[in-house]
Amino acid sequence: MHAQIVLFDGFDPLDALAPYEVLSAGSTFTCGAVTVELVTAEGPREVVSGVGGLSLPATAALDPARADLVVVPGAAGRIGEPGEVPEEPAGHAEGSPGQSTAGDGTAADGGHGGELIPVLLARALTTELPGLLKAAMERRETTMATVCGGSVLLAMAGLLEGRHATTHHRGMDLLDASGVHAVRARVVDDGDLVTGAGVTSGLDLGLHLLERWMGPRIAHAVEELFEHERRGIVWRAEGPVPAQP
Repeated sequence: MHAQIVLFDGFDPLDALAPYEVLSAGSTFTCGAVTVELVTAEGPREVVSGVGGLSLPATAALDPARADLVVVPGAAGRIGEPGEVPEEPAGHAEGSPGQSTAGDGTAADGGHGGELIPVLLARALTTELPGLLKAAMERRETTMATVCGGSVLLAMAGLLEGRHATTHHRGMDLLDASGVHAVRARVVDDGDLVTGAGVTSGLDLGLHLLERWMGPRIAHAVEELFEHERRGIVWRAEGPVPAQP
């Protein structure tokens, strides 16, 4: 299994690194049968997260034809107040990807902590990323996965209409408004689409994906190594519909 974890300016580090570590550990327990890399729509570059100016190096470009698994994180920034209208900071278009220019609204340390999450997600959609994600989702062999606001990004790109998905509890209304069947669960498995809820759900999502691809013994070995027990039931659109109590 080759996994590509997508980075974009303002991404949430834990959304990306939790599944990255789980899958990397899976590589150790499978003698390299699992491979994972950090990618962007543009190719190799340093990508500034939305937390304290922390950056991570992407080593390759997102390649829908090569990835068995694509993981999309959410963004880290301000949630915003009810009714607050996101505005694109002036001057952003003048800067190159991953770089801050005077007046573009990024934090003084190079981070995006002061910006609204919807702005960061919308900005990612102005790149080549939506087309690449669409191509990945159209490829039968590829599984798409998201953590936290990553599902909102896909929904904003028009790629999740009619699908079952979850996200951070404060983003569920956004999923509903985009024609998504929003499910309040830690992990939602909708076949070739697997989504995780809040940021720490990236650990559970990674373990679930590892179990799907490599079996429960490998996933259990990683769970033991991390001293982390998965929470909740992985939701699937299967079985009888629960009766109302």
